[in-house]
Amino acid sequence: MPAPRAVVLLSGGLDSATCLAIARAEGFETYALSVAYGQRHAAELAAARRVAAALGAREHRLAHVDLGQFGGSALTDATIEVPTSGVQAGGIPVTYVPARNTVMLSLALGWAEVLGANDIYVGVNAVDYSGYPDCRPEFIAAYEAMANLATKVGVEGAKMHIHAPLIKLSKAEIVQRGTALGVDYGMTVSCYKADDQGRACGQCDACRLRSAGFVTAGLADPTPYA
Repeated sequence: MPAPRAVVLLSGGLDSATCLAIARAEGFETYALSVAYGQRHAAELAAARRVAAALGAREHRLAHVDLGQFGGSALTDATIEVPTSGVQAGGIPVTYVPARNTVMLSLALGWAEVLGANDIYVGVNAVDYSGYPDCRPEFIAAYEAMANLATKVGVEGAKMHIHAPLIKLSKAEIVQRGTALGVDYGMTVSCYKADDQGRACGQCDACRLRSAGFVTAGLADPTPYA
């Protein structure tokens, strides 16, 4: 009997790479989907290609949607500076990209229906994260409910499942889980300000959270820094 299929959203970062490894370990034939959404650097998309190949994705696709045309985020608008003063408590930071996870999950949902896949994996996290509203368990539950109302699969009585296996894990726990599954984090890019070679700045929120995760996990940080 063939393995069930799952679409895995793959940004090229630490979390999504771990998510892909988990989906594979849970017995799914994985289809990786990356999205060029107008982000200021493409290094993470190059990383996604490497990760998809290394972790045995059956197919890897790159979808295009230009959220950058709307701006409103330091990750899509070059006129907004990426903060480097450390993770701030309270409030939603300027690195939040409006509607990003909603759009990406919708693209994954469309491909999943075509593939006959009832499962979608996304690497959102509600513990060591930067305060994004679309990384919360409530959002994932609401999106899954919507997906089962909006699809042929759901209407015909099957069920779409949105998996967020990292949502309650600390960054250290994510690193430990991925390491156990053979993820090479040296090929991933998490930095908000990565250069063209994918080297990290070491100062943005994403870099700080990632670095702290390796320290707490007691593992060497393989991240290439500029």
